Amino acid sequence: MPRLILLRHGQSVWNRDAIFTGWTDVDLCDNGIDEAKRAAALLKDSDIKFDQCFASYLQRSVHTLWLVLDALELTWLPVRRSWRLNERHYGALQGRKRDEVMEEVGQEQLHIWRRSYAVRPPELAETDPRFPGNQAKYARVPRRHLPLTESLKDTVARVLPFWQERVEPLLMDGRTPLISAHGNSLRGLVKYLDGISDEDIPHLEIPTGKPLVYELDDGLRTIRSFYLEDGREAHALPKAKVAASTA
Repeated sequence: MPRLILLRHGQSVWNRDAIFTGWTDVDLCDNGIDEAKRAAALLKDSDIKFDQCFASYLQRSVHTLWLVLDALELTWLPVRRSWRLNERHYGALQGRKRDEVMEEVGQEQLHIWRRSYAVRPPELAETDPRFPGNQAKYARVPRRHLPLTESLKDTVARVLPFWQERVEPLLMDGRTPLISAHGNSLRGLVKYLDGISDEDIPHLEIPTGKPLVYELDDGLRTIRSFYLEDGREAHALPKAKVAASTA
């Protein structure tokens, strides 16, 4: 039975401080480090093993994975990175406190930018240092793929080629991948795997640092999914829960 493990990175410094993060390369806070170590303990206690590792280009994703590999004595496993796993790009909101934006534009507009499926926040200028095209880590990514801003719909469209080209062949070959990524990029995978509607997917919250395990049939269709929690399986995908922190 093919199996897949999804892991949202541990809490970052800007998650903690309610600052829009997106593609800004912010590291884990102390609580996030503890969450990553706890994720490793949950995987060990549940005897769930993996033999392939993926992360985004962002250090909160990479460092979460490193902490898991270190705790499980699996640092010999190679880590493959993909910009397609990056968090949703929040455009000109990146680096701004959520409360300050709400005071400026109102709660309703803020909610639309954060939680609608297809509406994009205000975009960056290409001269802005926050534009990925001005950062060395994205030098080999075609410029047409680098966002000035993104909706959740854009993020889903960016993630699915990664799934189809990089992950599906591994699963069909009997491998077990662990993907360390972000709230919105993982929403894209979950939307695809569970057939969640455009209307419902923005309200799905994926918690930080808690492994989400998928068991798939031979056609890579979901049989069941569950979170690991305190050495046991917990019901997955609480669709009504709205995120308390920015991505």
